[in-house]
Amino acid sequence: MPGEIDPGRCGAKTVFAVADFAGQWRESPAGAGEIFTMNPRAELLSPAGRLLLDRRCFLGRSATALGSVALTHLLGGEGMLASERPEIDPARPYAPRPPHYPARAKNVLVVFCAGAVSQLETWDYKPELIRQDGKPLAGGPPVTFQGPSGNLARPQYAFRRRGETGKWVSDLIPRLADLTDDIAFVHSLTSKSNTHGPAENFLSTGFVQDGFPSMGGWVTYALGSENHDLPAFVSIPDPRGVPQASVNNWGPGFLPAEFQGTPFSASQPIRHLTPPESVSRGQDAAARGLLQRMNARHLESHPADGKLAARIASYELAARMQLSVPEIGDLSTEPAHILKSYGADDPSNATKAGYARNCILARRLIERGVRFVQLFNGAYASGGKLNWDGHNALKEQYDVHAEILDQPTAALIRDLKERGLLEDTLVVWCTEFGRMPMFQKGAKGRDHNPDGFTCWLTGAGVKPGVSHGATDDLGRKAVENVLSLHDFNATILHLLGIDHERLTFYHNGIERRLTNVDGKVIREVLA
Repeated sequence: MPGEIDPGRCGAKTVFAVADFAGQWRESPAGAGEIFTMNPRAELLSPAGRLLLDRRCFLGRSATALGSVALTHLLGGEGMLASERPEIDPARPYAPRPPHYPARAKNVLVVFCAGAVSQLETWDYKPELIRQDGKPLAGGPPVTFQGPSGNLARPQYAFRRRGETGKWVSDLIPRLADLTDDIAFVHSLTSKSNTHGPAENFLSTGFVQDGFPSMGGWVTYALGSENHDLPAFVSIPDPRGVPQASVNNWGPGFLPAEFQGTPFSASQPIRHLTPPESVSRGQDAAARGLLQRMNARHLESHPADGKLAARIASYELAARMQLSVPEIGDLSTEPAHILKSYGADDPSNATKAGYARNCILARRLIERGVRFVQLFNGAYASGGKLNWDGHNALKEQYDVHAEILDQPTAALIRDLKERGLLEDTLVVWCTEFGRMPMFQKGAKGRDHNPDGFTCWLTGAGVKPGVSHGATDDLGRKAVENVLSLHDFNATILHLLGIDHERLTFYHNGIERRLTNVDGKVIREVLA
């Protein structure tokens, strides 16, 4: 069939070199806008493809493309490109790597309260909610996540001013409230989901769907670790169980598998680290030495096999962990006054004591330079019995959960400060979304609220004693300096010296980021 090519689009009358698809070339004179007949199979080409059959146009566009390649190289050398992947040696995937710019924090400790803690019973004081207790919410939704809405309900705990800042904080968490002067509160956060699993995904990975890398995975992919003998990223589940989104909170997603978190706790250490009793320490060391030599020889024969190098590196880390993990998990070396300050020796509350021991484990990991430690308080959905999901009997359940959280977490932060570790450690307190200002109809609890809730930061690089953003007078929606969890996560990365727009990984044709295509640093909470 005839095909049209307009040489004027490349500028001028010329002679076309037309491929005849049989491997031969012939020249066909043509003027601007003239029609000539091409091989019938040329109709399979797009207009742009046909245009490339013009030699002059092809060469002109090639020159532009080469210039673009050169510009990209120059911009990359200056660190001015949005995408800038870290260079990772497969044989040393956890080796420390430089940040994009000087970091304020070297380590991160995330205290993740699963189940969606009510901001109205903890950090977000709303006197207007007290005044309107028992009244219907004018213009409010008749139905929320779990069913019909009831009337507005006052906070179930008294608030009082704390510290030199005078910030109002609830009596529910008195020991954490005493730390208010050191905390930067963000009161205007929003989420993209009001369902626990997807909302945990969004907080931990930046996406509500499964399959994306966790924040700890991104951080260790970017920075590696300062510790040679322990995992770069450790996740410590609550004694009551794992959170609703489970391994998604510490998974690698599409990042290399070595950047997933290693889950273990004070009561559930890493399994299979101890050699069988029939194998002596000397025999075990000799076997590992032989295996190391064999692996090294095999790697020399396959120097370009990055997967092989990464696999060997993971086995070598596991071997070193046989010595380092039992030592770090042995809390019998902790002084009695430390155990008491955390509540780890509380005989009346086994769950609190278990969580307290997890807090001590978290401090020991930070002390040894583990880059990212994730500490969970609360487990999976259970009607509020095992986590902070207070739908039906909020006060009754929060009395239980707060006793587990308050003393150990406050002691952990104080301990980090007294040891000088907060100078290099960023502490994050977070939850997946907030709670409604009204009770659910026929119940004494609050439904899910992704439109306005509180998380906070303290430690390295954080401005102490500030509150940023606000919800409305009833705590229903964020109305002042409204922020997304993408902004919150961008701020965490910033304090680690990471530009969230430059930390990317190419997957399925897209340069993926923790913050997707959003996020801005919350500079008002930075020191």
